Amino acid sequence: MTEALTPQEGSEWIDISVPIFSGMAHWPDNPEIEVEFVSTIANGDPCNVSSIAFGAHTGTHMDAPLHFIDGGKTIDQMPLDATIGKARVIAIHDPESIKVAELEQHAIQPGERILFKTRNSPQAWQTNTFVKDFVFIEPEAAQYLAEHQVQTVGVDYLSVGSFFRDGAATHRALLGGGIWVIEGLNLGQVEPGDYELICLPLRLQGTEGGPARAIVRALKTTA
Repeated sequence: MTEALTPQEGSEWIDISVPIFSGMAHWPDNPEIEVEFVSTIANGDPCNVSSIAFGAHTGTHMDAPLHFIDGGKTIDQMPLDATIGKARVIAIHDPESIKVAELEQHAIQPGERILFKTRNSPQAWQTNTFVKDFVFIEPEAAQYLAEHQVQTVGVDYLSVGSFFRDGAATHRALLGGGIWVIEGLNLGQVEPGDYELICLPLRLQGTEGGPARAIVRALKTTA
């Protein structure tokens, strides 16, 4: 179970990434997560040293085009502007999936960074068991986002695509459309609106994705 996410004391920033720990929820065919100390001061070692082992798509992470597009860009080729700058948090009320009909209500513009807040944030992250019926992006909605030339899309569970159907189609529509994908966010403490986003994946050379830390803070409006 992930901890409640709140702004850090004395800071306007909200951490919307999830902690990584042994036994946390992960995509069923991905590697188990193992985080452990291999030396400890308590056992007489000169320092504390941890060992970490997990897949590139663990917890809060990013997908590069290479994930589903043969010959696509790798995670270390991501332009930093893709995930640093203004972002819009959009609340999705459909309990099943993100559909075109709901997206049409939000006047989505080219170049936007959009983070979708669904029932996943308050529900799916409350268990360390993988939740199969999470809210996902329908392939038609993914194509809609690509046609509107969105720059970045973020979702609040482990995949933009469904576990049961068409997951690959959703990925291909987004990644093939030049959209950078953030998965595994927790937006439980974030209200819909405009934010400043910083999300940087590890600079893993030649990989199709990588773990990331993501933070936001509300953009102040001027009179």
